[in-house]
Amino acid sequence: MSIRYPLLAAGLLFASTAIAEDWPQWRGPDRTGISKETGLLKSWPKDGPTLVWTAKNLGNGWGTPSVADGKIFGIGTREGKDGVWALKETDGSELWFTPFADPPAAKSVGGQTNGPGSTPTYSKGKVYAVSHNGTVVALDATNGKKSWTKSYISDFGGSLPRWGFNDSVLIDEDKVICAPGGPKAALAALKADTGATIWTTDAGDVSGGQGYSSPIKATIGNVPMYIILTGAKGGIMGVNAKTGKMLWKYNNTPAAGGVAQIPTPLVMGDLVWVSCSYGGGSALIQITSSGKDKFDVKEIKAYKKPELNNHHCGMVQVGDYIYFGHDQNKGFPVCVEFKTGAIKWGPEKNPAGADGSAAVVFADGRLYFRYQNGMLVLIEPSPDELKVVSSFKLPAPSEKGYPQSWPHPVVANGKLYIRDQNAMYCYNVKADKN
Repeated sequence: MSIRYPLLAAGLLFASTAIAEDWPQWRGPDRTGISKETGLLKSWPKDGPTLVWTAKNLGNGWGTPSVADGKIFGIGTREGKDGVWALKETDGSELWFTPFADPPAAKSVGGQTNGPGSTPTYSKGKVYAVSHNGTVVALDATNGKKSWTKSYISDFGGSLPRWGFNDSVLIDEDKVICAPGGPKAALAALKADTGATIWTTDAGDVSGGQGYSSPIKATIGNVPMYIILTGAKGGIMGVNAKTGKMLWKYNNTPAAGGVAQIPTPLVMGDLVWVSCSYGGGSALIQITSSGKDKFDVKEIKAYKKPELNNHHCGMVQVGDYIYFGHDQNKGFPVCVEFKTGAIKWGPEKNPAGADGSAAVVFADGRLYFRYQNGMLVLIEPSPDELKVVSSFKLPAPSEKGYPQSWPHPVVANGKLYIRDQNAMYCYNVKADKN
């Protein structure tokens, strides 16, 4: 099966000195959940791949790590402060930790809130991250020295989401693209070196579950744009990459679930796939140019929540098909044809003793489904049927009060990284050349 990288074809740009096998940002090199590596294990031993090292005392948080420049970056809460940490890729030893923001007051956020959920973004020797209270920070990747900060709330009029801010910034050339979610700043572009505001997107009220999804970049109708799932009132929208002007918006039910609008959309040509849970669903929409800075949105296929929705663990395009876990706090595997939005198979029952939401990434011919109950399942992508290859049980949760395995898997430089609150596990998934 041929593998496509839809956001590359659509014109996504990511300025970084990271090598091709790194995972320098949210959802990997191109924000697609796809690793570019080859030569990985096609199946696992009964007890899973070899555990290389374990890192502990990272600080509580749901954030998925990133890997670049020989380091692993993550975010967590230690001694009452949200901060970014950097580990040595070879052995997991800590290089530095930089606290930079106060967590939100416990009474201002909902339950199941045990630290920040942002993924640090690496670019050109710097690391950028978002704290739980919406503070954006730029740090030196070598020593953790702080360059600048901005506040989603005080600088852009954003409001604290129910479970705090959990988005991950996009670096596009010399710009930091972030999502304050304010009435006049649905998105904001900041100068990467100073944090100065370049533009903001006036999209009106985008509230109702904003603050969890992250922006991507695509080119549609020859216009570079950022695409993001905002709150229920804003839905999914496209924003001119040069000016920040909103170009189009779709906020029908499949993109207006409310409470928490989480998954990152997928793009293939002029087609956009969006899904969210709670009161949402899933939809395939087509975006076509109708004049200068004008675009029409056509709904090709739509599903309400009971039929098809993705909660918070990601969707992956492999070839002409999309794979993800269906339903709220569930990860029932399902395959959808991108061109039509038709369900090819599923949703199936969770395999191999798995339970709860499934965070999904793809690497070298295999889908990695990390389930909420700690089962990791290896699946061969196929539009014909669910093909389970291997599975194993991850270590017990490091924090008994927060047992959900929600951070997404990361595959980089022959290793599989699994974050679990205070701990992280590094597995060798490189195939033996012999």
